Amino acid sequence: MKQLEGRVALVYGAGGAVGGAVSRAFAQEGATVFLAGRSAEPVERTAEAIRAAGGSAEAHLVDALDERAVHGFVDAVARRTGRIDISFNLIGVGDVQRPLMELSAEEFVAPVENTMRTQFLTTRAAARHMVARGSGVVLAFGGSGPQTQPGLGGFKVSLDALEGLRRQWACELGPAGIRVVTLKTGGIPESLPAGFEGRAELAERLAEPTLLGRTATLADVGEVAVFVASDRARTMTSATVNISCGALVDS
Repeated sequence: MKQLEGRVALVYGAGGAVGGAVSRAFAQEGATVFLAGRSAEPVERTAEAIRAAGGSAEAHLVDALDERAVHGFVDAVARRTGRIDISFNLIGVGDVQRPLMELSAEEFVAPVENTMRTQFLTTRAAARHMVARGSGVVLAFGGSGPQTQPGLGGFKVSLDALEGLRRQWACELGPAGIRVVTLKTGGIPESLPAGFEGRAELAERLAEPTLLGRTATLADVGEVAVFVASDRARTMTSATVNISCGALVDS
C-alpha cells in the first residue's frame, strides 16, 4: 500500500521547484493532487509530468493571496472528491533580501504580510473540510529557528511569524484531529535556476554550515513531506521538521 493511497492533496506554488517536487512525491505515493499557482504554464507542466508517470493531477490557476479564489478552489475540490486530506503551501512571498536599513517599510512588511495572509487563508479553507472528517494535515515550508544572518530583510521575520501561526493553528485544530507541521531546509541549491548568477558560489555557501557537508535535495523534501503527511507521522503536530543537514541547529 502506498503511503498516501486514496488521499486528496492540495499544493499551492506547485509550479515552483520545491512545490513541483512535493507534488510529484505525493502523486507517486498514491495521492490525487490538485495543483495551484498564479502562472498556468509551470503548474500545468508539473501536472503533465505527474500524469505521464501514471499519477493523478490537475492544474488550477489560483492566487493564494486571494480569499475568494482560495475558498472557491478548495470548496470545488471538496465537492468533487468528498474530502481534503492534505494542504501544503509553498508559494513565494515577494521578499526583498537586503539589510534592513536599505529597505522601505513596504519592502520590509511585504513578505510578512504575504506569508501570514496566504498561510491563514489556505489553512482555514482546508480546515473547514478537514474538521468535518475529523482528520487532515496542513504543511508549510520554511520553518524558522534562532539563527539569522544579515541582509535577509523581512524574510526571516516572516518565517518566525509562520512558526507562531503554525503553533496557533495546531492548538486550535488539534482537537479535530488535524495536524499542522512546517518543514525547513536551510536552502536547496538544486532549486536555483540553471542560469542563476553565482549559483555555484551560493551552493557552496549553503553547504558550508551544514554538519553533513551537503544540503537537502528536492527529492529529500518530497520524501519527507510524504512521510509527514502520512499516517506514519500521526503523532506529529505543532512541530518543525528540520531537514537542513545540520545547518539550522535548534536551541
